[in-house]
Amino acid sequence: MSSERVDSESTVSGNQANIPAHIRRELDIDDGDKLRWTIEDDGTLRVRVVQQRRGTFSDFDGYDGDERTDVTTEHDAWGVDTE
Repeated sequence: MSSERVDSESTVSGNQANIPAHIRRELDIDDGDKLRWTIEDDGTLRVRVVQQRRGTFSDFDGYDGDERTDVTTEHDAWGVDTE
């Protein structure tokens, strides 16, 4: 008998399977995250959660357009201020 622990099971339907809620919560899986699947040489299936960055621009207010700049003299080739 196998000593592997079974946390839960899902039934495949239409080539899709649900991730049980308690596993999603424990691994902090959210909408937009990716699952990376790997089959090991011994047939073991491994799934890695690739969490997507959130809030990258959440604190960015944007440019209000009031201040003019001359990109050719005030910035280098990488767009960094030269002043």
